[in-house]
Amino acid sequence: MRAVTSWNPAAYASLADVQPAIAITPLDGRYRAAAAPLIDHLSEPALNRARLFVEVEWFIHLCETQAVPGTRALTAEETALLRDIPATFDAAGIAEHAEIEKVTVHDVKAVEYYIKRRIEGTSLEALSELVHFACTSEDINNLSYALMVKGAVEQAWLPAATSLVSDIATLAEASAGQPMLSRTHGQTATPTTLGKELGVLAHRLNRQLNRVRQQEYLGKINGATGTYGAHTAAVPGTDWVEVSRTFVEGLGLTWNPLTTQIESHDWQAELYADVARFGRILHNLATDVWTYISLGYFAQAAAKGSIGSSAMPHKINPIRFENAEANLEISAALFDTLGSTLVTSRLQRDLTDSSSQRNIGAAFGHSMLAIDNVRRGLSTLSVNAAALDADLDSSWEVLAEPIQSAMRAAAIAGVPGMENPYERLKDLTRGQVIDQDAIRAFVGDLELPEDTKDRLANLTPGTYVGLAEQLVERYLKV
Repeated sequence: MRAVTSWNPAAYASLADVQPAIAITPLDGRYRAAAAPLIDHLSEPALNRARLFVEVEWFIHLCETQAVPGTRALTAEETALLRDIPATFDAAGIAEHAEIEKVTVHDVKAVEYYIKRRIEGTSLEALSELVHFACTSEDINNLSYALMVKGAVEQAWLPAATSLVSDIATLAEASAGQPMLSRTHGQTATPTTLGKELGVLAHRLNRQLNRVRQQEYLGKINGATGTYGAHTAAVPGTDWVEVSRTFVEGLGLTWNPLTTQIESHDWQAELYADVARFGRILHNLATDVWTYISLGYFAQAAAKGSIGSSAMPHKINPIRFENAEANLEISAALFDTLGSTLVTSRLQRDLTDSSSQRNIGAAFGHSMLAIDNVRRGLSTLSVNAAALDADLDSSWEVLAEPIQSAMRAAAIAGVPGMENPYERLKDLTRGQVIDQDAIRAFVGDLELPEDTKDRLANLTPGTYVGLAEQLVERYLKV
């Protein structure tokens, strides 16, 4: 019998030495394209670029407000020189910052030194101590993260999510009149239309998008414990509260006037709850569409050369929706953790938020990947009207509801012979095979007004859809 070789990666060539470096997370490897729009917003280099931006703008703001004696108005060339520092933060700058950080063992201090290198030997060198003036690291970090998350949401996540909801709404509108058998508790139920069910999901998702669009992004710049202690000790005559407010608001953020050393991150928890809720509703759509595919309501178009199953040649698996489910679950878990962790900090400051916030990109990345998969999945679908119609035509028992409701209305109007309508329809349909003839025979034996009898006799599962189509036309506003 052949001896089994034990699995021992240490005996093979190290993958850690392969260049370019192999990603350990799928967002930076297999699925990089879907998450790529977030790199400019939520990567580590993006964080340091945002820090450079905040530090430079604080320098400029201190000069513009004359908050510190000895400052002066900057020339246009000096302002351009400062703003060019974050604007030109490229691969070489990233490497230089990393080298400085190896010495400082402090990423924000490395940012300060990086800026001071850039103004050394210029007309700004005499003002170099304005870099990081009266700031604690969190003054820079909280504003940087607020700008980064705001940019990621407004420029990457919201456009992708909005396009997805538009795709769903378009499909809902196109199929608003397509009758479909409902299933409540997995059992046949009052028919609806395919478009109405998709419209419900589009409407729900759009409500969450509107919440995200109204999100506030808060920031503060008030020192080591939020007291302006260093500011007032250095320059007691300046209205530092006003300097702080105008600076934060000038960045396009909402000023938080009362904090500890950290901005409290409550706004982040609010945002992440809304994005996670969007994801959970999208998860609901993914599982519903998956079920519709399994029922044959949707046909999937296969990409040329693609393989559905390694063993079964006929299969086209609904992989886009399954991939989306998995990534939405991961995304929601990360957002939930961020939301619960970030709102708590021991006394005036601990560093749990520092590590936690480095995972914001991962949370949004898995959400973006899911959105991309759902959009791609939807683009392959076509409605199989024949399957939908066949399902309806085998479910005449669903007409028990409108018949007993019409009998109830007739009883209220004083029509005789309408006693116990629910119970009579239950006896007719429950556990029975019901077809069109059985329904018409039952209706024909009722002493209903002729117009009512005609209406019920002509009703089919496919026409018993109420106001479903009109609801889509009237209320689906995306």
